[in-house]
Amino acid sequence: MEKTFTLIQVSDDSKTDYASYLLKGEANFWWKSTRALEGEGPISWTRFTELFLEKYFPDCLQNQLEVEILELKQDKKSVSEYEAKFTELARLEPGYVSTEIQKARRFQQGLKPEIRSGVVALQLKTYISVVQAALVIESDQKLAVKEKGDKKRKSDSITDKADQEESSQKFLR
Repeated sequence: MEKTFTLIQVSDDSKTDYASYLLKGEANFWWKSTRALEGEGPISWTRFTELFLEKYFPDCLQNQLEVEILELKQDKKSVSEYEAKFTELARLEPGYVSTEIQKARRFQQGLKPEIRSGVVALQLKTYISVVQAALVIESDQKLAVKEKGDKKRKSDSITDKADQEESSQKFLR
């Protein structure tokens, strides 16, 4: 909403009126009763947002999100999946990731150890550079696993061929 207000240049005095006009259903009923309790006169945008967040984003939910972002780990997710969940939580609870360095470090802490060690060594300072490095390392690790599997299959194939030749020679004797 703030983005829209900035775009169409709504004054602070009018923001509450516009926002309350857009409320529907239960939120509209909530605002009518809250408005009556707040008394006569205009309600500032700051006060409106405080009241709105108090109602629809209570402390217990904020605490839950804080815990979730602090405990978020990549686990079995791909870097892309982990990054999407991290972004969602960071948007909802920006307190722990309010600076670029905090965001980068917090994301880095949740990475799988084998990816995190590579990223940490690079000493990156921005979130996007940490994400990109993690993606590159993950991709390289997948490629290494594939190559190792290909070598093993090739080695097994050579061993199988040698065994077949040996069996053939025994049979011919």
